[in-house]
Amino acid sequence: MSEDFPLPDNLPVPEDDGAADHLRGMELPELSLPATDGTTVSLHKLPPRTVIYVYPLTGRPDTDVIPAGWEAVPGARGCTPESLGFRSQYEALRESGVGEVYGLSTQTSEYQREARDRLDLPFELLSDAEWEVATALELPTFTIEGADYLKRLTLVVSDGRIEHVFYPIFPPDEHAGNVLAWVSNDSQ
Repeated sequence: MSEDFPLPDNLPVPEDDGAADHLRGMELPELSLPATDGTTVSLHKLPPRTVIYVYPLTGRPDTDVIPAGWEAVPGARGCTPESLGFRSQYEALRESGVGEVYGLSTQTSEYQREARDRLDLPFELLSDAEWEVATALELPTFTIEGADYLKRLTLVVSDGRIEHVFYPIFPPDEHAGNVLAWVSNDSQ
């Protein structure tokens, strides 16, 4: 999707391991997360039909934070192209009845703010640096070089409950279009 951040043709495709099967219908925890605009977002009070895409790690041009072997982990690569996809589909998602879009990772808001600004995202990123939401929802994870990361997935939330789950996600650069298609079809 993005010419600036193309994905290699040989990325390993993630398989559905069932690690997100329990999420549909779950009530979101009464937790609040810091957002990149400095506000705090209460997950239990999100606008109707909120899309939250969960991603493992966003790299930065000024630092080398991507662990060795990252591209060998199915579904790990592609956080920036996925965010750019949601940026390009943002208005269409809103026009299709989505109240808001958020990205979520376990990186700090300060770290995420650089990505939001550099990528000119029209929505905020949420920080679960304390792993509160990940733990409460038992979100799927993977480990590389001794560090844990969230697996890529997307939640569609309505009335404080998870209405739909996209998992696994591949390719990440086309995912926002898949969410838009689902939201548009489900609204009819």
